[in-house]
Amino acid sequence: MNERTHKINFRIQLVAVGIGIVLMGVKFFAWWLTNSNAILTDALESIINVVAGLFALYSLHITSIPKDANHPYGHGKVEFMAAGFEGGLIVLAGLLIVGKGAYNLIFPQELEKIDIGLILTAFSGLINFGLGFFVLRQGKKSHSLTMQADGKHLLSDAYSSAGILLGMLLLYFTGATWLDNLTAIIFGFVILYTGLQLLRTSVSGIMDEAEPETIRPLVDIMLQNRRDNWVDIHNLRAIRYGSAIHIDCHLTVPWYFTVEEGHAEVKLLETLVQKDNPTQVELFVHADPCRPPSACSICRKADCAQRQAAFERDVPWTLESLLHLRNHQEL
Repeated sequence: MNERTHKINFRIQLVAVGIGIVLMGVKFFAWWLTNSNAILTDALESIINVVAGLFALYSLHITSIPKDANHPYGHGKVEFMAAGFEGGLIVLAGLLIVGKGAYNLIFPQELEKIDIGLILTAFSGLINFGLGFFVLRQGKKSHSLTMQADGKHLLSDAYSSAGILLGMLLLYFTGATWLDNLTAIIFGFVILYTGLQLLRTSVSGIMDEAEPETIRPLVDIMLQNRRDNWVDIHNLRAIRYGSAIHIDCHLTVPWYFTVEEGHAEVKLLETLVQKDNPTQVELFVHADPCRPPSACSICRKADCAQRQAAFERDVPWTLESLLHLRNHQEL
């Protein structure tokens, strides 16, 4: 991610936090007027929105710092910490909401001015939906996990507001106060699920779990640009650091290539992947020599003076085969 994109993301996130603070005030005002647990659900999640948004701002600042001697892969991993922190806060909010809703099902409380609460809830929900959609789109465009997590959180808050609004409308027309607490409990569990999903994403990133959706486009690029001098590619590994992807792989080239010729093939592979990929990609390619005669049957290089066997078949380059720790001798 370049410096200009970082600045745009930071400004968008700063605006999102500012709007979140205003909406939090609106929701707590609505709760103060109505004494509704369902609206309190919305208000509590707004606290999480603001705190998580502030943490996201800090995360975006950290990821903008260039690589240094202490962080040779950059500072992008902090985004997984930010997503985990936000997920933990969402889980906490969900537990509090479910607990209070269950308590007031047993010990009901009087509600007031539901009509004003409905208007304020609808207003804040619409604003959150538009803001969440915009932040999520910018996060996907710039490959920022932090902004994607925050955008999803804002959207989940908007969906919660919509559900809470529906419950409040039923309450308004029926007068059944227990609907308020039931709505709070239902959307408390929805919030819990959202938080657990974010925690799962965070742990996966920190543990460098393989991401097929990240690697598959790289495999497609290699397959579309396959050269006769590339006998085989294997042991492909891709790790995401914020918006950047770090790739290791082994490239098998003819054994008689000079160091300079082998290096040229490696650089060509790096250039093709970096050129055709919208994400910032860093490659470390290890060049392996082919080993006749087993390699000859899968090598397309027609002008090879060292060929010891006829070409028989191509090695299929698929997501599974390139990830495998093996070379052509083990096919």
